[in-house]
Amino acid sequence: MTQGLLLLAHGARDAAWAKPFEAVAAQVREARPGASVRLCFLEFMPPTLVQGGAELAAAGCSQVQVLPLFLGAGGHVRKDVPGLMEQLRQQHPQVQWQLHPAVGEAPALVAAMAAVAANTLDETR
Repeated sequence: MTQGLLLLAHGARDAAWAKPFEAVAAQVREARPGASVRLCFLEFMPPTLVQGGAELAAAGCSQVQVLPLFLGAGGHVRKDVPGLMEQLRQQHPQVQWQLHPAVGEAPALVAAMAAVAANTLDETR
C-alpha cells in the first residue's frame, strides 16, 4: 500500500504567506521519505485539494490522509472540505481517502501555541 498525505492550507494571494506551510511539508517529507506528501490549498493558490489528490492518485497512492492545516474547524473545514473529499472519492474510487480533524485541534499543537504565548511574557523589550 502506497501512502499519501495531503496537507491542506487555506491559501492567500501573497505567495509569502505559504512559506510556513511549505516548511511543514518539507519536514514531513524528511521524516517520512517513503510517503508522497503534497501541500494544497482551498483557494487563491495551486494546487487545489482535488488537484493534489489527483496527483497522488496518479502517482499510485492507494491510501491518502488529508490533514487540514487550520487552527480550528470553521466553515471551510466543516462545509467545504467534505464536499471536496466526496469529489476525490468519486473521481478516484481506487484510493482510500481519510479526512482528519484540523491540526489546531491536536493537543500537541495547542500546547505548543500556549508555550509560545507564555514565552512572550518572558521576552524583554
